Amino acid sequence: MPLNGGAWMNQELGDRETLILNILAERGSLSVSSLARELDVSEVTIRSDLKNLEAKGFLNRTRGGAQSSFSRDILERQRLNVEEKNRIAKAAAGLVQDGDTIMIEAGTTTALIIRYLAGKRGVQIVTNSTLVFSNARLNPALSIILTGGIFRKETESLVGPVALKAIAGFNVRYAFVGTDGFSLAAGLTTQLVEGAEIVKAMKDRAEETWLVADSSKYGKSGFVSVLPLEEMDGIITDIKLDEDARRAMAEANLQVRMV
Repeated sequence: MPLNGGAWMNQELGDRETLILNILAERGSLSVSSLARELDVSEVTIRSDLKNLEAKGFLNRTRGGAQSSFSRDILERQRLNVEEKNRIAKAAAGLVQDGDTIMIEAGTTTALIIRYLAGKRGVQIVTNSTLVFSNARLNPALSIILTGGIFRKETESLVGPVALKAIAGFNVRYAFVGTDGFSLAAGLTTQLVEGAEIVKAMKDRAEETWLVADSSKYGKSGFVSVLPLEEMDGIITDIKLDEDARRAMAEANLQVRMV
């Protein structure tokens, strides 16, 4: 089984811990006894691993086993286009300098940006993403402000009036936002009205707003329209974006980085 986890790719984890999280992502729950047999280690070792992973927020221990802290939908999305998402996140993080202020919206690609801020100092982050918070809180060089709001487990996000009010109280250099689908015709789209409100609020408080989305989302349309693509200061996607899409966005004078 490959060691290619989702949110846990941002953490300093041992191979066995990563493998446990991969197994948990596939099954949703596991037992200490079966996991000990499968990994050929003692149950004492497995219980210690689970205790450490629970302390880091990755799982919840149960009687005789553990369950994932994240919804199955999040786990499934984390396992899609992993290499592309990491390249995109790295490129986004490359825009950030020491001392910058940024906003990061909830999403599996946006959450990976934290991994690539390692080594940067004095970066202040405002986010409505519990995935971002989980990843960033272990880096003492980052200052994190979690918006508060209504928790949506299916997106690991905080939304609603409290979140919007918190966002409105800050001014940042960059906002990094995601999407469920994007195109010139439909713009940015999402499945949740509340998510669209967060994106718009972050854009209003940022000097520059960048869309970070892998190419598989191009041409797809979510239920809710968010913003026209032309209102993004830049788009970071991967090199699998098809030629027609590249040509159309170039003709629209959009700043697109393909990594």
